[in-house]
Amino acid sequence: MTDHLAALCARRPELTPLAGDIRAAHALFLDCYRGGGTALLCGNGGSAADADHWAGELLKGFESRRPLPVAQRTGLDAAIAGKLQCGLPAIPLTGFPALRTAVANDIDPLLEFAQLVQAFGRSGWLFVGLSTSGNAGNVCVAAQVARARGLRVLSLTGAGGGRLAGLSDVCLRAPSPRTCEVQEYHLPIYHTLCLMLEDALFGAGPGIP
Repeated sequence: MTDHLAALCARRPELTPLAGDIRAAHALFLDCYRGGGTALLCGNGGSAADADHWAGELLKGFESRRPLPVAQRTGLDAAIAGKLQCGLPAIPLTGFPALRTAVANDIDPLLEFAQLVQAFGRSGWLFVGLSTSGNAGNVCVAAQVARARGLRVLSLTGAGGGRLAGLSDVCLRAPSPRTCEVQEYHLPIYHTLCLMLEDALFGAGPGIP
């Protein structure tokens, strides 16, 4: 875990001040997954793409193959069991176009992610909101619902943090106010978190139930 974070800071020295917060974000994920929880991710525009990308890295092997344990191979053809990988439950709320457009049309566009958090969210799960400004209304409202439902809240923002920072247990503030640069920082941050999680949950240490 430390090696991956050290490598990130060596490649991107300007992210070194975030090292403590990245460790704290890693701890939020560990608490969620070791408790049998799921991560709910959302954002808009490029951040929506990042939410989907990040979920994809969690749902299958990232740099590790994550082979299925023997207990999960029961009832499966050996050829299938040998190809499937252990996934970390993650739902990108940026999907669900029928539900999201119905909420936008019938209720309030600001609630498109919040309604999904209300439906899916469980105490001990993790909500991850990405917003380069930290002020995306639909992400902030979803974070409020997440807190009310007992989820922990992790956010990735730009330097200012915005309203989302105040709604978060941990806020990873990329060191720039520019949208394009913030998005460029978010990618290596969440890739590093994926590496840290993979080591912790599928390496030599204790895994997930």
